[in-house]
Amino acid sequence: MRRAPMLLRIMLRSATVRRGRTLITLMAIAVAAAVSTALLNLYVDMQVKLHREFRSYGANVVLSAKDGASLPPDAIATLDRELAGRGAALPVSYAAVRTPAGLPVVVAGVDMARARKLNTWWSVTEWPSLPNSVLIGARAAAALSPKGDPFDLVFDGRVLHVSIAGILQTGGPEDSRVYISQTDFASWTGLQPSVMEIAVAGSPEEINGFISRLAALFPSADVQPVRQIVEAEARVFDKTRSALLASVALIVVTAFLCVLATLTSTVLDRRKDFAVMKALGASQRMANLLFAGESAFLGAAGALLGYIAGIGVASLIGRINFQAGIEPRWSVFPAILMGSIALTLLTAVIPITMLNRIQPAVILKGE
Repeated sequence: MRRAPMLLRIMLRSATVRRGRTLITLMAIAVAAAVSTALLNLYVDMQVKLHREFRSYGANVVLSAKDGASLPPDAIATLDRELAGRGAALPVSYAAVRTPAGLPVVVAGVDMARARKLNTWWSVTEWPSLPNSVLIGARAAAALSPKGDPFDLVFDGRVLHVSIAGILQTGGPEDSRVYISQTDFASWTGLQPSVMEIAVAGSPEEINGFISRLAALFPSADVQPVRQIVEAEARVFDKTRSALLASVALIVVTAFLCVLATLTSTVLDRRKDFAVMKALGASQRMANLLFAGESAFLGAAGALLGYIAGIGVASLIGRINFQAGIEPRWSVFPAILMGSIALTLLTAVIPITMLNRIQPAVILKGE
């Protein structure tokens, strides 16, 4: 009989004959895999959703020209290539203007489509779509046009007549500004974008790397993170990662002790079997390979069962605690599979050491 099929047959026979211990080992691995799968699936899914949620709060990186200068004309094209679909960028031009009555106001020229994509958290009644129509902050509207009538703005002696398309409310400095399209702004003031607001997805380390690349690409500009968003995101992920690692470590230690006790008991129970194998000519390497193969098989089977159960547990936790669906993350399975096999092989080290000490003559004589 060929060696591989024979070993497989022996392993299957061992699993079916000693069902009690096999089921105990399988259940220990499956429970550990299920809980680890649920936690990892929740963590990965939460990371994706939190990244999306943090990005909805707008820019987390700001690129600004130094000394009142403008950004290079190709800045937005360079940023779009650098982002490669992982975020959004909004060029902004600013000008301090006045009304004919002398009231000061800050006007920002933006690409309305990009502003709408970047700042999804803004509360806007309606976005401008016509020439010389503006999006005006709530405080600016109360001061410049309480009734919503068209009004004039003056910059360097040039007058721009505008109508209000929508009201903006953020609770921040945006409420005191007037936003007009970049085309209308440039033709009126002649100014080009001096600031680039950027929302980039990624971990805090990836965002810092992105900032370093921007600093190299635009040496004459300042690149700064919006620290409230970046630091808040980092704190959330650090706390979640610490809790996850502590939970998984506790589960792994518990499963390790349970599997170790079961495998050790299995070796003691099967001493005569291994003694007979050695007496019939099987090498010590063959006996070790057989036992390690049985352990790895149980680890793989437990990982598969645990992964399926863990996906269900994660989905249930998502619905009960977060009122949101948790998508199965297949990227978690390789880690669960390899971890389960590694755990069973590691726990098999001590039983294999005991196996190496078995002397066929002593065992078969009943001593």
